[in-house]
Amino acid sequence: MKACIHFLEGVNLHVGNVVRWSALLMLLLQFVIVVLRYVFGISYIFLNEGVLYLHASLFMLGAGYTLLVDKHVRVDIFYAKRARRGRAVIDIFGHVFFLIPSMIVLAVYSWPSVRGSWKILEGPLSVGGIPASFLLKSLIPAFCVLLIVQCLANLLNDLICLTTAENNP
Repeated sequence: MKACIHFLEGVNLHVGNVVRWSALLMLLLQFVIVVLRYVFGISYIFLNEGVLYLHASLFMLGAGYTLLVDKHVRVDIFYAKRARRGRAVIDIFGHVFFLIPSMIVLAVYSWPSVRGSWKILEGPLSVGGIPASFLLKSLIPAFCVLLIVQCLANLLNDLICLTTAENNP
């Protein structure tokens, strides 16, 4: 089971290590946009959309990595004061009844739009923009898959926590 967890976590670890560079690229691109606009009086729509694409990629593809490193937003009403086993029970409940179902619903309902966008190779959001809206829409199912992958790894870790003797009080 540890090998399966390692593989599942490795997916989001690798994606996170690649996607983190989009933050730097986004910053540099925004800097170029500001210099072009305010120093040279030039503006390009495709550069502005580039920031949008990088921002969307960072957040949508980085969500699984954020769950991996446990830096996501959590309401600590019940969670903070619990022992490791208690947190594992809360996590299992949240993953099984909230995260996985919501990701499945999001993937199912967004899929027709994504499929249709790929079918026609949907063009830019604005005239003069990046002619690849289908790639932007593809981030939605990718987001769902990466979160489900990390959710499964977390579930397995939590089950190990609940079943191993050294974690039992």
